[in-house]
Amino acid sequence: MDEEGVPPTALREVSLLQMLSQSLYIVRLICVEHVDSKEGKPVLYLVFEYLDTDLKKFIDSHRKGPNPRPMPPSLVQSFMYQLCKGVAHCHSHGVLHRDLKPQNLLLDKERGILKIADLGLGRAFTVPLKSYTHEIVTLWYRAPEVLLGSAHYSTGVDMWSVGCIFAEMARRQALFPGDSEFQQLLHIFRLLGTPSDKQWPGVSSLRDWHVYPQWEPQNLARAVPALGPEGVDLLAVVEDGYEFFADRQLVTIFSAPNYCGEFNNAGALMSVDASLLCSFQIVKPWRGKAFQVE
Repeated sequence: MDEEGVPPTALREVSLLQMLSQSLYIVRLICVEHVDSKEGKPVLYLVFEYLDTDLKKFIDSHRKGPNPRPMPPSLVQSFMYQLCKGVAHCHSHGVLHRDLKPQNLLLDKERGILKIADLGLGRAFTVPLKSYTHEIVTLWYRAPEVLLGSAHYSTGVDMWSVGCIFAEMARRQALFPGDSEFQQLLHIFRLLGTPSDKQWPGVSSLRDWHVYPQWEPQNLARAVPALGPEGVDLLAVVEDGYEFFADRQLVTIFSAPNYCGEFNNAGALMSVDASLLCSFQIVKPWRGKAFQVE
């Protein structure tokens, strides 16, 4: 806390957590404690449930620990299912997380539980969309429309981050590890192709658009060789900008037993919460207009 009281970002995070943390897939806020420090300054403590690590550390333990090995496909499947359920919960309550990354996904390793944390950059959104800051999301997980300076964005920015996290679990390293906004865009365009105004109307008018090398889309399977055909198709859907807005179908895909191409078809689909919205929004990549599909 400062001399003017509780910072607005802290108030926003507490408010969002109180609304969202009843979900199994969002870290639970137990209480908020207001105490005085030894210096007599007021301090605000947020008390959360305990989880023993985060996804970044977990991925690193599989990449450079004493026993380097790929993450088991069934575990990637389970973590993605839980992540999508958590994101669907946020979006169905009108909240953009805006900072999804492995460091903000907490894990209970023993029980295989993943929960979304750190809503410090979270923001309630409305329809029609307002203008938002583009200074969001850690660089490696930031959507191209945000990197290009667009102030108007929606749930697609979170789904882009979900796709990057999906690829990182499969690869055990980041998909787009840029060291600047410009380099980040080059990484994206080199793999997915350079957008044009025909594909993404108005892209060349965005604030931070420059003349970029004209790359053709590459085969995603080469970037994520650990994924089978179904996993690559699913990653292409997410990173291509198809936005599944609080959609039961996306969660069902991740509960399908063969999505990584390494499972048989005998397993049954995990049950899906019927309260999830059954409509979804498709935002074509290079990105154009959004439209609602019932």
